[in-house]
Amino acid sequence: MTDRSDEVEGAQMPPRSGDVTGRVAVVAKLRPDSRGQAREILAGGAPYVLGETGFRRHSVFLGAETVVFVFEGSGIEALVRDLVNDPVRSAAFSIWGPLLEGTPELALEEFYWKADKPDKTPRDRR
Repeated sequence: MTDRSDEVEGAQMPPRSGDVTGRVAVVAKLRPDSRGQAREILAGGAPYVLGETGFRRHSVFLGAETVVFVFEGSGIEALVRDLVNDPVRSAAFSIWGPLLEGTPELALEEFYWKADKPDKTPRDRR
């Protein structure tokens, strides 16, 4: 079996060219009354050195009943796979285990929109 950076657990992302930043999210359901503990964990920052992961950005959204981890970077599928498959870094995720109901779900980006920059072409000077 060959390693394909455009696949994560059987799902295929649209092809990307150049140095385009890709995004994936990991969505998890929180157990009742565990939001406070989740906030405490997040206040401590990432359980691994972010600068060593290859991600360009990482953010976490915390709702009343869910937590969403968003990862961004070039070749994002491979970066997330490497993070999950690294025994040392993935062991650090165990702190979340008691707070979560079920298995977290990987959500692949299906739509993205970005406003274009204003046109800065010079006007005719007459």
